[in-house]
Amino acid sequence: MMDLIYPSEPAPIYPRPSADHPGRPLVGCDEMLPLVEPSGLVYGQATRAYCHSGARVLHPVVHLHIFDRESNLYLQKRSMEKDLLPGYWDTAVGGHVTYGEQVLEALFREAGEELGLQAFNPNFLGTNIWETERDREFVFTFVMVGHPDLDPDNAEVSEGRWWSPSQLEEAIGKNILTPNFEWEYSAIRERLTALL
Repeated sequence: MMDLIYPSEPAPIYPRPSADHPGRPLVGCDEMLPLVEPSGLVYGQATRAYCHSGARVLHPVVHLHIFDRESNLYLQKRSMEKDLLPGYWDTAVGGHVTYGEQVLEALFREAGEELGLQAFNPNFLGTNIWETERDREFVFTFVMVGHPDLDPDNAEVSEGRWWSPSQLEEAIGKNILTPNFEWEYSAIRERLTALL
């Protein structure tokens, strides 16, 4: 599995100051995210707000698909407090890698925060780049097979449940599932079932 390669000194903060935009202090700002090349090389850092502002800078995220032996996939329903796609069903665990974190650190942190999932054995499926008009994410995709006890955090997740393959197929394209989940699921569906 590839990981992020951080510089020995803190990476520059983006957007870079200019005569027109001299910058502002980052006191009290939201979390800082690494800006990366597709090789995993970290060249900068920026606030989450900047990364989602339409700047389309590539920043890493982690996704964990939880699949049971009966081919069901656990999905979370995004909290109505989320800034992106509130109320849509999405990958079991998904979140940003914060500046200074490695990919697996972020995966275990997000799994703990969102579902109370602490001990699990993730299998790395690969990376892809997900792009929208306002966002550009470098997605590290993992899967675990099992039926763990999950305790969704209501601030992050409004609910969670297991979906059968037929239920997923019926929901695709009906504004129930997030577009990035639909795209990723179609790309990895065969690899998921091969793990059983």
